[in-house]
Amino acid sequence: MIRLCIVFSVLLMLSALSLVTARYQSRQLFVAAERLEDRSRELDIEWRRLQLERAELARHARIDQIARRDLGMVTATPDRTLYLDTPHAAQGERR
Repeated sequence: MIRLCIVFSVLLMLSALSLVTARYQSRQLFVAAERLEDRSRELDIEWRRLQLERAELARHARIDQIARRDLGMVTATPDRTLYLDTPHAAQGERR
């Protein structure tokens, strides 16, 4: 009978240690999952910010402004347009 009590006591202690270990690992995994979710949220916010920045940089008005200011470009007008008349074009020939 005493042997049986000792065996059950040892099994109970092993079971208790196993439970404590499992709960500790569960908490560690939960903390790691929370960290990863936080990082995922941060990356999502950064992605959205970059999308807005890209959209701002690609705006037509901004491109037009930079072309006029930095490159000195102007809008093409009929009086500034140069038309070339080639002999092949006049006869309707295609190359």
